[in-house]
Amino acid sequence: MILDTGSISLHYEVAGSGRPLLLLHGNGESLDIFRAAIPLLAEHFTVYAVDSRGHGGSTPVRELHYADMAADMADFIRLLALDRPIVYGFSDGGIVALLLSIGQPDLTGGIIASGVNVRPSGLKAHWLWLFRMMYFFNRSPLFRLMLTEPDITDEQLRSIRVPAALTAGSRDMLRQSHMRHIARCIPGCRYILLDGEGHGSYIAGSPKIAQVILDITESWT
Repeated sequence: MILDTGSISLHYEVAGSGRPLLLLHGNGESLDIFRAAIPLLAEHFTVYAVDSRGHGGSTPVRELHYADMAADMADFIRLLALDRPIVYGFSDGGIVALLLSIGQPDLTGGIIASGVNVRPSGLKAHWLWLFRMMYFFNRSPLFRLMLTEPDITDEQLRSIRVPAALTAGSRDMLRQSHMRHIARCIPGCRYILLDGEGHGSYIAGSPKIAQVILDITESWT
């Protein structure tokens, strides 16, 4: 399916019934990373999996900015008249979920973010160095985005008032201290560390993230 927001076209898929759940993928990916999880989640939610701008079947763009992606998702929620969906985001999608709950606090009913950072320095040093090298050679807007954004302050994180949870793998590319700090700043935020998992090993092509989401949302009811 394609939704025209007036400024961009967003490709998405819908499955299941129940409370709306929005799934947002990471940098350089598409909604396909959730294929293994969607059938399980669709037993409990109306699942909306969306390709962000410049990804998958959505409109190509020359530049990428998290604020634009968050604005796209706000338009998506409004145009489809979704009633305070739970927003799940992986990596870049998690950043979008944070920005959405900060800038549009009345649109979401809860956010879950996996492997998320609020500054590029949240990346472990060797990953940051690798991405800098890759950008030096290919000048991809995907790498530029990760190296220059986001810039979310502690004050902004403290303004989040919806139920929130953060998950991370013990072998994540992001620093544990950074992600724990994010969780401490968000009022009432739950932090879940998954032993033995990497940045996206329990998400991309895996059904594991479905049970994680179900366990978190059940605790909110």
